Amino acid sequence: MTPRLELDCVSVRFGGVNAVQGLSLSVAPGEIRGLIGPNGAGKTTVINAITGAVRTSDGAVRLDGRDITRLPAHEISKLGVGRTFQHVEAFGEMSVLDNVLVGVGRATKGWILQYAFGTPHARHCERHLRRLAHETLEAFGLLDIRNARAADLPFGLLKKMDLARSIAAAPSLLLMDEPTSGMSEAEADSAIAAARILASSRGTTLLVVEHNMRVMMALAQRITVMQFGAVIAQGTPQEIQGNAIVIDAYLGTDDHEEGHDVVH
Repeated sequence: MTPRLELDCVSVRFGGVNAVQGLSLSVAPGEIRGLIGPNGAGKTTVINAITGAVRTSDGAVRLDGRDITRLPAHEISKLGVGRTFQHVEAFGEMSVLDNVLVGVGRATKGWILQYAFGTPHARHCERHLRRLAHETLEAFGLLDIRNARAADLPFGLLKKMDLARSIAAAPSLLLMDEPTSGMSEAEADSAIAAARILASSRGTTLLVVEHNMRVMMALAQRITVMQFGAVIAQGTPQEIQGNAIVIDAYLGTDDHEEGHDVVH
């Protein structure tokens, strides 16, 4: 089976700094892959390299077997690669529903011109979009606040809305950068459960950067661990939990790095 995402010896350098060093990674269609590591390990740089936000210095990035290494970011997006950011970029004056409709609309091609002329097919598409948006909001527990302004939401709910909008777009590959940061434990649990279910039903492959190890261990099928821009371990959550190299480098012991959850 052709991998949904393949990184082949990818390196990214900024001046004399090797942010990513010879990273190879293969993610199967429909897989939920975790990407963890200490601050400065290069995780967000990997996401930026995949999406075309930064240029790779060496190596290749392939999507469904196609080399996308040198494509501009907007072309990569058109191929079905989506992402979330650590800091939410929402349409603040729009409602929660309208924000998610923006995401759903990206997944529906060829209807906008018909909508402009008010054709029956356009009206049918609009009903379909709204149904998908409502289903997505319900899955994330946001349906009751669908008419609220995004700008009025507390940060945790804003992050949930951002996840809902991103998954509503039905990308073939969604790169999630700290998706549960700022959420309470209950919000994080419900958001991740919804993301898992919707990604599976809509055929979306997830690559997730997340510092909350409790969330990561519950979400990811396999985890890749980075340190100093390179991969130091890969495996199932159970294998990563018991990996001595990972424990020393990231998961920690009693004197682990502040902000990282210890996993035993």
